[in-house]
Amino acid sequence: MSASGGTKAIVAALSANLAIAVAKFVAFLFSGSSSMLAESVHSLADSGNQGLLLVGGKRAQRQATPQHPFGYGRERYIYAFLVSIVLFSVGGMFAIYEGYEKIKDPHEIEHWYWPVGVLVFAIIAEAFSFRTAIKESNPLRGKQSWSQFIRRAKAPELPVVLLEDLGALVGLVLALGGVGLALATGNGVWDGVGTLCIGVLLIVIAIVLAAETKSLLLGESAGVDEVRKIEAAMVDGDTVTRVIHMRTLHLGPEELLVAAKLAVRHDDTAAEVAAAINAAEARIREAVPIARAIYLEPDLYDEAAAKRGTNPGMTPAPDSSPH
Repeated sequence: MSASGGTKAIVAALSANLAIAVAKFVAFLFSGSSSMLAESVHSLADSGNQGLLLVGGKRAQRQATPQHPFGYGRERYIYAFLVSIVLFSVGGMFAIYEGYEKIKDPHEIEHWYWPVGVLVFAIIAEAFSFRTAIKESNPLRGKQSWSQFIRRAKAPELPVVLLEDLGALVGLVLALGGVGLALATGNGVWDGVGTLCIGVLLIVIAIVLAAETKSLLLGESAGVDEVRKIEAAMVDGDTVTRVIHMRTLHLGPEELLVAAKLAVRHDDTAAEVAAAINAAEARIREAVPIARAIYLEPDLYDEAAAKRGTNPGMTPAPDSSPH
C-alpha cells in the first residue's frame, strides 16, 4: 500500500483498538455493564476492520495478469466495503440487541470504577488514533472540507479510519453517559439506552461507508483538477487541435485509465499523427503520474455534427432529468 493509503493511520488505529477491546471486556466482566460489552465488541470489530484494510492494501499490489490485465487495485475498495458490512452487523446490530436486552432486564452496575476508568483510558487512546488519522489525511485533503474529503477521496483507507475513530470517540462518550446516568440514578435502564445509541451510531457510520465505497466500486472518474490537467496536456495546438471527448476511470486509488478521441488536422501524415499521439501520452503521464492506462484515438472534428449532437465522440450533456 502506498503512503497515501494511510498505513500509519491504520496501524495506529489497530494498536489502539486491540488494547481498548481487551480493557473494555475486562471492565464488562467486573461491572456487568452492557455499554462496556457493546463497546468491547465495537473495538474488536474495528480491529478486524483495520486488519481487512491492511490485507486489501497488500493484495492490491499484485501484478496484472492475463485474466486481470488492469491489475488488482480495486481490491482496496472491496475490502473497504467489507469493513462497512462488519461495522453494521458485528458492531451496530449487536449493540442494539444488547441494549434492548438491558432495557428489558436492567440490573445495577457493579464495581463502577472499572467501566469509568476504562472509558477514560479508551477516550485518550482513541483521541491519539484520531489525531494520527487527521495528520495523515491533511496533506491529501488540501482545501477540501472533511465531508468533501470523505466523499471524494479515491483511497478508501483514510476515510474509513477517520469515520471509525470519530464513531469510536462519540460511542465512548455515549457509553460514559449511559454508565454515569445508571450510577447516578441507580437505574440500569440508562446503561441500555447508552448501548442502543451506540448501535444506532455504528449503523449510520456503516451506511455512510457503504454508500461511499459503492461509488468507488462502480467506478469513479478522475477529479476535476486531474481532468483539466489531462485535457491541457493532450492538445499541442499543432497536430492535436482539440479533445473531442474523453472518459477517465479509477482502476484503483493510484491507477487511472484515460480514453479519449482527439481531433487532428486532415492533411497530417500517419507518421505525424502517430508521433503527436505518443507525445500527448507522454505529456499526460508527466502531468498526472497516476494515469497508467492511456488510449487515444485520432479523428477529424466535425463541428456541424457536434452542434447537432450527432457526433458519436461528443461528450454528452449532464442529465437534467429527475432520478
